[in-house]
Order: sequence, then C-alpha cells, then structure tokens
Amino acid sequence: MAEKQNTDILHEVGGSAEWSESFYFSFYDHPSGIFAFMRIGLKPNKKEKEMFCNFLMPDGTFIGIKDQAPFDGPELAARGLKFTNIAPEERWNLSFSGALLMFGAGEPKPIDVSFSIDYDAINPMFNYRECVSGEKERISQSIASEHLEQYGRLKGRFRIGGNEYAIDGMGERDHSWGVRDWNAAKIWLWLNCQFSDSCAFNVTKLTVEAGDVDAGYIYNGEKNVPLVKVIAETSYDKNGGPASIKMILTDKSGREHRIDAEILRTATLPFKSRDGKSLSILYEPLAKYTMGEKVGYGVAEYLVRKY
Repeated sequence: MAEKQNTDILHEVGGSAEWSESFYFSFYDHPSGIFAFMRIGLKPNKKEKEMFCNFLMPDGTFIGIKDQAPFDGPELAARGLKFTNIAPEERWNLSFSGALLMFGAGEPKPIDVSFSIDYDAINPMFNYRECVSGEKERISQSIASEHLEQYGRLKGRFRIGGNEYAIDGMGERDHSWGVRDWNAAKIWLWLNCQFSDSCAFNVTKLTVEAGDVDAGYIYNGEKNVPLVKVIAETSYDKNGGPASIKMILTDKSGREHRIDAEILRTATLPFKSRDGKSLSILYEPLAKYTMGEKVGYGVAEYLVRKY
C-alpha cells in the first residue's frame, strides 16, 4: 500500500441544493453468485440522505430498496444501512438489518435481510484529478467532480430470509463530493473489474452537453496508472441497457488495453428530476470482463437520460 492518507472524511458543504457527499460499494461473490451494490449520499442542503441497497441473486431475483431518509447528522447511516470507517484508506464495515423488497412475479414482497461485511483495500486510493483537469474538470462539475476510487476484498456474512451465506469476494468503492445531478448527463459509463489482487481497472466515460470526459485507472500490482482515453463500443438489449462492450483503454504511458465485457445480470433504478421534466435510468449490471487471458467480474454501470 502507498503511504496512508485520510481522504475518508466529510468535506465542507457547497452552496448548491444538489451538493452531495457520496459513498458507494459494490462486490461480487463468485462462489455464491451474489452481486451487491449500495450507496449512501448525504445532501445536507436538502436535509435528506439518499440511499440504495441492492442484491442480484444467482437465480436472477432482485432484492433491494432505493429510498430517502431525513438528514439527522453526518453519520453514514440511512434506513438500516450503515457504512463505518475502521481505518482510513484501508478498511470499512458495511452493515444492514431490516426489510428489503424482493422483486419477481407479482407485487414486490418484503423479506428480512441482514449483513455485516468488511471491506479491505488492495490498491492505493485513486483520485480522478490525475486524469481530469482544466476544461474537462469544468464540464463535469454537475456530476460530483471530486471523485476517488479503490478496489478491495470483501468478507462477511449475509442473511436473507432463512438462508445465510459466507461472503468472500472482490469489489469497488467510490467516494465523491460536489454537485450531484442525476439528470445532467446524456449518458455516463462507470465500469470496474477485479481480475486479481494484482490487476484491476476502473473507467468513467461521461457525456454532457459540453463534451466528453474520460477517466479511470489500471492497477498493475504496484501502482494505479491513470487512463487518458476510453473507446467503448456498446451493444444494447431490447430494454435499452448494455448487453456487451468492447473497449480500448489508453493509459498515461501510451499503452493500450483491449477489454471485452459480457453482461450477465442487470438491475435498473429510475432517477426522476424534482420538476418531473427529466428521467434517467441507472442500469447496474454484473459483467464478466476479459483482457487477454485474464477473466474478472465487476460493474458495468450506465446512466442513460431518457428525456
């Protein structure tokens, strides 16, 4: 690990009503087939907290919640979901106890869920400012321009109904702050894959009215190498979500990385603007990635503005 930092802090609140401090975790446990993604966003100027906590089960069942809670202080806790920082830049605990909704045939049904899962970092925290500055920084201001990324290993216990699972997987976390307007982008791609303890990548490709922003890293076992260009060709399914992706990532040293992604399962979350004039759909798929002989798994998130 690099020299310990402390970016796991809350920042001075900006003036916009849409200013947010956001913490997100995702993971895939290959033995059980459980894929999870969860987020807590603090919006102190609106006196609210945003949250979602979702699981895609191996049989395709979607279990989760997307909700808001009153802002009762800066603790990263909302609607039973809690993120606790144990050691800056190194370890977190993710916990939940309560009811989530199980979606399938018919009306969604509540089901009891609890978990306590520890996240242990593998690579040093990566700051998108190593990729984005100047004009690109300006045009990303409405999408939480301050953005940190890190991948790690997640271990713990997950209980759903009468079933309990041991979790031992890998995943990604991000920490962002600034104005977060879910309907500002035409489309954004946020992709990550964990191949092993010595190889992973993260990609963001943002398209707004003013242009495109590419960012992310390749971790080579020793350091994060910033990305400077992302080419992504996406095939879409009948519901408008990604079905497969072919990418060429160019890092700061000029090296190209060719990666293919196959979408395995997808969850969707709607984000409607306060005035009802804009709707964006967040597609949060589990993807299988191939880079040469390496095979890994991770998120292939697409936020697509519908109107």
